[in-house]
Amino acid sequence: MTTVRLSDQDNVVTAIKPLEIGSDGATQLIPRGHKMAVADIAKGAPVRKYAQIIGYAAEDIAKGAHVHTHNLEFRGVDTEYEFSTNLHPTPKATTQDTFMGYKRATGRVGTRNYIAVLTSVNCSATAARMIAAHFTPDTLADYPNVDGVVAFVHGTGCGMAGSGDGFEALQRVMWGYAKNPNIGGVLMAGLGCEMNQIDWLVEAYGLKPGPLFQSMNIQDVGGLQKTISLGIKKIQEMLPVVNASTREEVPASELMVALQCGGSDAWSGVTANPAVGHACDLLVAQGGTGVLAETPEIYGAEHLLTARAIDRATGDKLLGLIDWWEDYTARNMGSMDNNPSPGNKKGGLTTILEKSLGAAAKGGTTPLMGVYKYAEPVTAKGFTFMDSPGYDPVSVTGQIASGCNLVCFTTGRGSAFGAKPSPSMKVATNTEMYSRLSDDMDINAGTILSDGKSVEDVGREIYEMWLRMASGELSKSEAQGLGDYEFVPWQIGATM
Repeated sequence: MTTVRLSDQDNVVTAIKPLEIGSDGATQLIPRGHKMAVADIAKGAPVRKYAQIIGYAAEDIAKGAHVHTHNLEFRGVDTEYEFSTNLHPTPKATTQDTFMGYKRATGRVGTRNYIAVLTSVNCSATAARMIAAHFTPDTLADYPNVDGVVAFVHGTGCGMAGSGDGFEALQRVMWGYAKNPNIGGVLMAGLGCEMNQIDWLVEAYGLKPGPLFQSMNIQDVGGLQKTISLGIKKIQEMLPVVNASTREEVPASELMVALQCGGSDAWSGVTANPAVGHACDLLVAQGGTGVLAETPEIYGAEHLLTARAIDRATGDKLLGLIDWWEDYTARNMGSMDNNPSPGNKKGGLTTILEKSLGAAAKGGTTPLMGVYKYAEPVTAKGFTFMDSPGYDPVSVTGQIASGCNLVCFTTGRGSAFGAKPSPSMKVATNTEMYSRLSDDMDINAGTILSDGKSVEDVGREIYEMWLRMASGELSKSEAQGLGDYEFVPWQIGATM
């Protein structure tokens, strides 16, 4: 087999290996992962993959020709939407799966046990990093149940409006990290005069100061060095309390997995993303939750999700996000087709419609149970969606703030990614890249093509690794120390 045709309705196939002229009907060189026309396509006619439109012919395209950015054009989505017309029943689990997690007083369960140093503003970032840096593995040797002390710093918090989308999103992120079940203790550090006041956050979100939730401002404490010393002292006092938490057997329903992709290629929607979708179905059958995100990367596939919406209101919320993004990109003189990236295109993806149809496969087949704002707490069980940009660190930051205690990240081009406090696993879309980046990849979904494995078999492999990771097994990104610099809250609105 040298090409893949995903549906009888498709008028393109994808090359599994480079096709020379004359090979398999190719009239031009077809790079690996790129598309070849299997019928004549007239100028202006739709080009179909996944039995869906991925763009329109910018010129007459002959059978056997290479179909890519030079002859395939993007047009905005103009779709008639159906709601709740494709509701597959959630599969019934034959066993009750469990993992070893940390039960919290809130009732939620953590897969890790970190102490977080959160900053309200960029001005306290250095203090936070220096506080966290004090707690080396040697320092923490007497606290085996503490996974580490991590500084979550960012470049905003002041020079911004004190209300509106941007301010509210930042506060949801801070609140969400403080409440994430993978966090056992919190120290918030501010400057004192910033727009994003810690006291406001505490009052607005009902955070209760105590042994495991402390705060301080550099201006009140008396400068940087005194703040660092006080912060170290406060965390030293937290350590025995956080260390007292131990893992207990809990049901898989307590898992909330961030479904993410980055460095996508033509195989993302063929191997890794459908396999993750099957893993998501297995988790939902256990009563767990999968959280899809990256609104620009479902653009052109949102009609598939509205058909799976549990009710009309849920579908309308999703379409409201699409409308906001169309307006947002237009106001900023951009295009929804600005994504795919150059790397995505080199890997064979041509338009955002093509990329989105593959990306949406991570959500599996069960009903869409809820749609949430960026970093808003996800309260529904089952398959859900959270609004975010298509930029991986920003999107995952929101998903963790929403409550995700695991991250599953598919990649075709290759991505070195981790996101403390939630362990991140990476799923390779193709065997060639997996072999080249084997130190960074946890699962090779490329075996679906190279070895003839089924999507279901690889999906089961992914799901079973979720359970092991949740119980403490390190992913490859964790083992390499990734995750300290991927905290990137979404900055919405003007910097003033």
